[in-house]
Amino acid sequence: MTENATRLLEMRGVTKRFPGVVALDGVSIELARGELLALMGENGAGKSTLMKVLGGAYPPDAGEIYIDGQQVVLRHIADAKRRGIALIHQELMLAPNLDIAANIFLGTERQTLGRLDSRAMNAAARDLLRRVGLSVRPTTPVSALTVGQMQMVEIAKALSLDARLIIMDEPTSSLTAGESHQLFEIIRSLRSEGIGIIYISHRMEEVLDLADRVTVMRDGKRVGDLTRAEATHDKIVAMMVGRTLSTRFPDRPENPGGAEILRVDDVLVPGAAVPVSFNLRAGEILGFAGLVGSGRTELMQVIFGATSMLSGSMTLEGRPYNPRKTSAAIDRGVYLAPEDRKRHGLVLPMTIAENISLPDLRSYRPRLWLNRRTETRAAKIEVDRMRIKTPSIHRKVVNLSGGNQQKVVLGKWLAMRPKVLILDEPTRGIDVGAKAEIYRHIATLAEQGIAVIVVSSDMEEILGMSDRVVVMHERCITGTLPRKLLTPERVGSMMSGKVCEAA
Repeated sequence: MTENATRLLEMRGVTKRFPGVVALDGVSIELARGELLALMGENGAGKSTLMKVLGGAYPPDAGEIYIDGQQVVLRHIADAKRRGIALIHQELMLAPNLDIAANIFLGTERQTLGRLDSRAMNAAARDLLRRVGLSVRPTTPVSALTVGQMQMVEIAKALSLDARLIIMDEPTSSLTAGESHQLFEIIRSLRSEGIGIIYISHRMEEVLDLADRVTVMRDGKRVGDLTRAEATHDKIVAMMVGRTLSTRFPDRPENPGGAEILRVDDVLVPGAAVPVSFNLRAGEILGFAGLVGSGRTELMQVIFGATSMLSGSMTLEGRPYNPRKTSAAIDRGVYLAPEDRKRHGLVLPMTIAENISLPDLRSYRPRLWLNRRTETRAAKIEVDRMRIKTPSIHRKVVNLSGGNQQKVVLGKWLAMRPKVLILDEPTRGIDVGAKAEIYRHIATLAEQGIAVIVVSSDMEEILGMSDRVVVMHERCITGTLPRKLLTPERVGSMMSGKVCEAA
């Protein structure tokens, strides 16, 4: 750590308890001006809770916080903002119906003679947007922006508060490679201005590239620190999970797959100009690679019946298949674990047991009432199978870590014995330990003859898990590659290709 003269933040012995859980147990961290501290740990390690204490959302039960060497008490979020602390959440906190300037100054509006001074806010917003490298007008509605541009607006909003300490929680989870690169350049610029950054990410390559130091947490405690020179992938993982992961991906033999389960012939997806074709075999893991906006998710929604195809045909187990609604797909054994698990994959206020039974209530309600005993038995099976960390199957899903929430999503579909399981970004925002578990589950499903589609923006995941990879660009398929031909260069080239051919 640097000398006291440059120390911006010090948290000493911070403890936070919730009913039945010690979320933080005497955690201490430090941050210097102009330093980027990567905060690493598995889901549930306490990272987010610690940052919510620093951001004024949670009062600590014990411990002290010092800013510039002076002890402070952060009772509310407003207290943290006054101290120059800004928290940028993974799920961006913007109002899509307002323009950029209104979002930047939401809650701190400029006024003249008791009226909103739009001219002053637009001028100030223009300067802030220039500072973060975003070339759009401040009057542009936020709903018209890409996710990457929204991330820049969040940073501009933090700078409008004269933030000296910015907390970034999974800032690249929904960004393209180009948008991520632009964000990294802004981060480096902010550091050069003396702004301290606490960076939470499960993307190891980003951490190793950006971080000055890495602090690792496990089970609500600080495990230790690594300097930039000391930090390696294996060291960080071992500290996070308390052991060395022998391999990130299951050792699977080359798998040609069994009988054809699903065939997609010349299917035209809404918004696409070219129809697409591919097939899927029993026991196969078929990867779908492509940049954000390439049309992968839209194609999966057609297969799952959430959207209707414009033309073309599909067959499932040799029979015509054209689901007009999701229930029709579910009835045929085709299930989708969506990209946004919190909005579309789970009912957060409901319990684990209720979420697992929800897609198949008919099986748990032989008469007019729900058979809770059957529901409980099924939930316990899936909690054990997926190794979901929870004190009870009656725990609300909103209180689980991201990795355990994703396991609940998988568990509810596995309880129904799928024929085709579509996993859209199955490990986004979860830690390396939970990733390794989910990869093992996916491999086991394939061994059982279930056909699995994995849609992922993580190149390592696509290469490490897939038997074949379908590559998409601008809502069409640029090619399909068997495992023996998979390389990052070949897949990356096809992802950015300008010539699309139906495959």
